Order: sequence, then structure tokens, then C-alpha cells
Amino acid sequence: MHKSGILRLCLLCLLVFCSSTLVFYKMKLTTNETDGKIYLHKWIPEQLIYINRQENINKFCNKIENKSTEIKNIVSNKELLEHILVDSKHKMLYCYVPKVACTNWKRVFMIMTGMVQTSDILSIPSTVVHQQHYIPSLLNFTDEEIQEMLQTHTKFIFVRHPFERLLSAYKNKFEQRYNSSKYFQSRFGRKIVKTFRANPSYKSLMNGDDVTFSEFVAYVTSKNSVFNEHWMPIDKLCEPCLVKYDFVGKYETLNRDAQYILDQAGVGEISFPRIRPTNTSNHLSRYISQLSYNSIISLYKIYRNDFKLFQYSLQSFLGYDLE
Repeated sequence: MHKSGILRLCLLCLLVFCSSTLVFYKMKLTTNETDGKIYLHKWIPEQLIYINRQENINKFCNKIENKSTEIKNIVSNKELLEHILVDSKHKMLYCYVPKVACTNWKRVFMIMTGMVQTSDILSIPSTVVHQQHYIPSLLNFTDEEIQEMLQTHTKFIFVRHPFERLLSAYKNKFEQRYNSSKYFQSRFGRKIVKTFRANPSYKSLMNGDDVTFSEFVAYVTSKNSVFNEHWMPIDKLCEPCLVKYDFVGKYETLNRDAQYILDQAGVGEISFPRIRPTNTSNHLSRYISQLSYNSIISLYKIYRNDFKLFQYSLQSFLGYDLE
């Protein structure tokens, strides 16, 4: 091997070792009680990926002008604070993103904090999980406590392809007939039908339960749209350029990434529920094909920062990337 190649390999190994050591120190990872070993090597392949994710986010954020990272700007952002859940016991902060396994993460947090005593994570009803008073968020703490937690706790987030997340929100809130869907169909669906459908029926205007995907996209990309948390860009929901997250997991590698963060928190005995296969990813191209080119471009502009921050692409839809 050429000397320069050997040097690059050595530097890469050193970077992985130093990053791993820093992460383990910050998370206060406990050693194995039987032999006192910390298995650094177990996660080295994944850590290379995780480091790349962090570097990409840092690179993107550094290009943004007037993007302050002062803690006081976090403390004053009430919507952001409400989305960052707190596990003081394990010094963990999690910014939950709807449609990215946040229900199961909330279940896990309830177990980690000792709020619920069960080995069956999925036995915790979703109706209970989403009640705000069960899991504390940063909004429940004083400014001084928030600043201390942001500096001492491990901050993590899970993300997903922007268009896949958007489609998941549409299918769950507008296409399905769940009890939880009725609010969205009444609150948003009726307005969408009235605004973006020619000659809507009286029934559609009253119920708002037959919104098409193209109508939903027209609403999301319109000037007067209201961004509910289920389709709000992650860049605005969790502010990754403002909150320096220590770990970014992805829905596409959820099972592995979730177990990694649980291991590092010292609760590796908790098995994150394996995601059930969904058709969202397979159906995405079919739904996107219903949109005009201009609609796709407008939608991309809404979620551009998410695409760039988390290394997602339009390649599979357009055959090329826009930038």
C-alpha cells in the first residue's frame, strides 16, 4: 500500500477511536459487570456512518448565514422545547419527530424513566404515550435547568426521507379511517377540499375525508398552509443547526441505530420494537407520479434543508438531484 494510503487509514482509525471514546465518555457508558469490558469494536462499522452523518450536518449548518447557536435561542423556542423529551436518569434528550417511530421511542422513554414497569413495550397504549404529562419535556424545566441539560445530556434525533415521511402522514391522517384521523380530516381536510378541488361535493366539504395526495401537496406547498408537527420539516421541528445533536439515527436503519443509542445509554437490555414492514416506501413512487414536475419542485423546496441535512435524494423520482 502506498505511504499516503497507509497514513489516511491510520488517521481514519484514530478518528474513529477518538470519536468512540468521546461518545462513550459523554454517555457515561457502564462496563459489563461480568468481565469489565467495553466492546468498542462492536459498533465501529456503524460509528463510521454516524460520524459521516454528523460531519454532513455540521458542514451544512456552517453554510447557513445568521443561524445562531446560542443556548438562549433554544430556551426561547417553546415549540422546540416541547418536542425535546427528557430522561434525567440516563441523561438523555430526544427530539421526537412524528412518523419516525416516535410512538415507540416514547414507550421506551416511559420504561427508561421508570414510569412504566413492563417488559412488553408494545403493551403501552399509544393513547397513553401521546399524553404530554406522562413524559417530561424541556418545557417543564427552568431556563437554568434547560441550559445545564443541553450541555450535559446526550441529545439524539431520528429522521426519515422527507417525501416518505410526508406520505406516511397523509396516509395515516387523511387516507385512513382511524379515530385519530377525524381531527385532521375536519381541521385540515375540509379546508383542503374547499380550496383545491373544483366542484367538491357537499359530503366532501362537510367531512374532508377523501383528500387526494395531490390536493394535500397543493396545500402543503401553498402560502397559507399550516404546518402540523406530522409534516413540519424536521429542520424547523427539531432545529438541528441550533441544537447540536450528539446522535442522528435514521428510520431506514432504525433497528440497528436504536439499539446503538440504547447500548450507549447503558440500557442495552431494552429491545427497541422492530418496525413492522409498511408499504409506504414501496408506494412512494406511485404517489409521487401523481404530481406534476412543478409540484415536486415546490415540495422539494419546502423540505430542502431536510434533504441536505440528512443526505436524502430525489434521484429515484427524477433520475437526478436538483443541486
